[in-house]
Amino acid sequence: MTMGHRERVLKALNHEEPDRVPFDLGGTSNSSVHIAKYQELKAHFGVEVDEAEDRLANKWIRSVVIDDRILEALDIDFRYLTVGTPDNKPDVDVGEDGYIDEWGQLRRMPEGSLYYDVVDYPLSGSITARDIVNYDWPDPTDPGYTRGLRARALALREGTDCAIVLRVPSPFVHTTQFLRGFEDWFADLAGDPDLATALFEATIEVTGGQATALLKEVGDIVDVIAMGDDLGFQHGPMVSPDMYKRLLKPWHAKYLDTLRQNSSAFIHFHCCGSINLLLDDLIEIGVDAINPVQVSATGMGSAELASEFGDRVSFWGAVDTQQVLPNGTPDEVRAEVKKRIGDLAPGGGYIFSAVHNIQPDVPLENILAMYEAANEYGNYPIGG
Repeated sequence: MTMGHRERVLKALNHEEPDRVPFDLGGTSNSSVHIAKYQELKAHFGVEVDEAEDRLANKWIRSVVIDDRILEALDIDFRYLTVGTPDNKPDVDVGEDGYIDEWGQLRRMPEGSLYYDVVDYPLSGSITARDIVNYDWPDPTDPGYTRGLRARALALREGTDCAIVLRVPSPFVHTTQFLRGFEDWFADLAGDPDLATALFEATIEVTGGQATALLKEVGDIVDVIAMGDDLGFQHGPMVSPDMYKRLLKPWHAKYLDTLRQNSSAFIHFHCCGSINLLLDDLIEIGVDAINPVQVSATGMGSAELASEFGDRVSFWGAVDTQQVLPNGTPDEVRAEVKKRIGDLAPGGGYIFSAVHNIQPDVPLENILAMYEAANEYGNYPIGG
């Protein structure tokens, strides 16, 4: 029996087998398409929207909010709920290639680049806890974040049967790295953990407040809360599992508690890289689904992840964007899709999408082959 989109998603995230694996494209700002590749996707599906009118899901990594006509054509099960921008500290353009965001971070897009990079870390260098207290922090109660949010959520609920995803701010790792600078951030963890903790606490006060405001508006409507903090490099975690437990995990737990207090939606945690050594901790603090499942990273093989963690957490992503999607043939893409579905989908608990956003170097034929193969191999019983 064919299920509705939302019913299919909820069943899968409850670790039950729906009629087919749920499909994602653009359900989060980290499972979408880069704006440059999006132009080709629009042309293929006959969506005549000028690039200047495209909405960005994430400004600095240039991922887009996918047009509903494309989502319907690909039978995507999710819809992305857009959040407002702050009234009090809007982005300030700096020259033709840069801007200062609400956190005071200057970002520029180098010539030939696809993304904005942080080029000025406002709390780098020699600082004290007083500098952190006195910093010009964003206002978590800024009305711009929530203006019109509930109306947009209700329109999605009434106009579609898809699962609704709300993106809340990154808790603290990304933000503090961009405030402090990566070198100082790692040095603080090793040499001045009290300073690092003070910065984490101040940041969580803002991001937790923003998340609370958003969820008070729509926590009763949304199905998935998407958040993220990268903790992995290609070959292992950014910090040792012991350091994660001591210095970072308590703050992630605090943030997830805030989400749980304001909504019963599933919690999706975006975390790139090799994080298999941290998954027990993330599951323990209440993460429901891990994204993007970077299968090319050390220890992140899909069969191994399913065997060790598949009954306790859902996997969201896993179709390799590092090698297969950009460099493979359509047949190789189909083989990749078949493998990931075969490894991760039995028993439920798998959401199908690429590892992170689809980049401009991915041929259009491979994007189409990816979803065609998902339709072929994603019906339950898997392999039946």
